[in-house]
Amino acid sequence: MTYRCLLQMVLLLCFSTTALSRSYSLLRFQQRRSLAVCQKLLWQLPSTPQHCLEARMDFQMPEEMKQAQQFRKEDAILVIYEMLQQIFNILTRDFSSTGWSETIIEDLLEELYEQMNRLEPIQKEIMQKQNSTMGDTTVLHLRKYYFNLVQYLKFKEYNRCAWTVVRVQILRNFSFLTRLTGYLHD
Repeated sequence: MTYRCLLQMVLLLCFSTTALSRSYSLLRFQQRRSLAVCQKLLWQLPSTPQHCLEARMDFQMPEEMKQAQQFRKEDAILVIYEMLQQIFNILTRDFSSTGWSETIIEDLLEELYEQMNRLEPIQKEIMQKQNSTMGDTTVLHLRKYYFNLVQYLKFKEYNRCAWTVVRVQILRNFSFLTRLTGYLHD
């Protein structure tokens, strides 16, 4: 009897998790909470000296991200997923010269990973439909933008000032992510 009840509970839990993952309103709530946690963690990283301002660069965020245009929720998911994945990849690089806390970075990476896991099933579903959307084009532009960030870090040999510049860019990215998350609704 207990085994049968346990099986029913497991099936119910699986079904409710799947159903909830399709609720864009719930996803929006979860993403906003998680983005706020990520921003808080980034702000906890120590700031750097003023002379690093000289190392600033314009990495040319894709124009689509700067404009106040309406993304469809499918486009927003593709773009959010790509941004999270790229930020995750950047933060796994050598930041030893920064004096940043490994614990904070690990917490940040864990939060990013959880966000990507929530989005991945929906992102895959959208990709399988294979209808070209604005999100596809924006993703290509984002990949170039993040490639430039990585190249900058490499060129500067992952020094503290380069990481400061990239950290500011990532913080800006989180404001874009928060705005995009607003497009996720049922």
